[in-house]
Amino acid sequence: MTPSLHRITRALAALVLALICAQALPSGPARAQNLFAPVILVNDQAVTRYELQQRVRMLTLFRAPGDVNRLARDQLIEERVKLEAARAMGLTLPDDVVREAMEEFAARANMSADEFVVALGQSGVSEESFRAFVHAGITWRELMRARFASRVSVSDADLDRATRALSGRSPVRVLLSEIILPVTSLEDAEARQALAAQITTARNESEFAAFARRHSAAPSAANGGRMNWTALSDLPPVLRQVALGLGPGEVSEPLPIEGGIALIMLRDIEEGAFPQPQYSAIEYAAYYIPGGRSDQALARAAQVRAEVDTCDDLYGVAFGQAPEVLERGSKAPEEIPADIAAELALLDPGEVSTRITRANGQTLVFLMLCGRAPKLDGEEPSIENLTNFIRNQRIQSLADGFLAQIMAEARIVEP
Repeated sequence: MTPSLHRITRALAALVLALICAQALPSGPARAQNLFAPVILVNDQAVTRYELQQRVRMLTLFRAPGDVNRLARDQLIEERVKLEAARAMGLTLPDDVVREAMEEFAARANMSADEFVVALGQSGVSEESFRAFVHAGITWRELMRARFASRVSVSDADLDRATRALSGRSPVRVLLSEIILPVTSLEDAEARQALAAQITTARNESEFAAFARRHSAAPSAANGGRMNWTALSDLPPVLRQVALGLGPGEVSEPLPIEGGIALIMLRDIEEGAFPQPQYSAIEYAAYYIPGGRSDQALARAAQVRAEVDTCDDLYGVAFGQAPEVLERGSKAPEEIPADIAAELALLDPGEVSTRITRANGQTLVFLMLCGRAPKLDGEEPSIENLTNFIRNQRIQSLADGFLAQIMAEARIVEP
């Protein structure tokens, strides 16, 4: 699945710097012949060359990961399909709602919407292009709420189980099934993403097991992806949140992992008898090395490992390089990307992993765990926040399945 509006905005903490540095980008739309000629037709709706160029420029400014040309194409196609679905249901958003969403988006870069539009304009992105990007995202969100919110309920038992699990007062065991879809190339990635979207529509364990036997690369494939009972605390933090957001028989959205895509189905859940430690925040550092898993990049990672003992030492390693080569922060477990969370779960403070890559395998991630902050009494999430989290997880699962369906039915032509 292409990144959602919510995922893209995570990169906006660095956007002010990006906009300052963006003067190297062309200052206006490229003066190509037939700039407004269609380059893609989606259900007979045109995506123009100008729209595609504008989205590529905007995603570049937002420092979106991966191939921004492919990402821009995929986003614009999806947005045409999403907006058509909204029109079919008679959903239109007033201008003030879209404007409010623009203000919210800009606030993540500590700007007003007007300031944000000016900054984008200085780097060649028009206000209309920014508005179209935000409009598509907010329209889809409201459509999914209108379509699925009434079908999703959160019971007292759901809340009690989640509260106990997240607070550590009572452990929880889950009975999961898994599917691992290997991704070996850019060309392979698109097909695997489409397959993953199809798997999310599995209506029961039997259908999920059939997908697992045919497509999963996990050792459990021969058994229909079925895993044994697992303590929730033994799962990476992000997977804990995902599992708690599922009801029995429900399938997660596709989860990116090193070298592939993972999906899980919750078959059953039960409480145990012994409390487990929980963490309110995990601090880690990621130093990005060009070259992916090439011999040269791995040799550089080994050299860095020999030079550092703590996360603070990485500041010296990154000194004089572009700011984006080193990322360090303290995040709540549920905010950490799934593949990074899985690696951090295997590390003690000061230990390192070099198993993760970014930018379609072209960048090696030197990942170091700095420390973990235990969750104290009184810091557990509020009932309202927990209810919203579980409800949103279930709506997202239904939305992913609906999107996969309408994308499969769409007519996409590239003249």
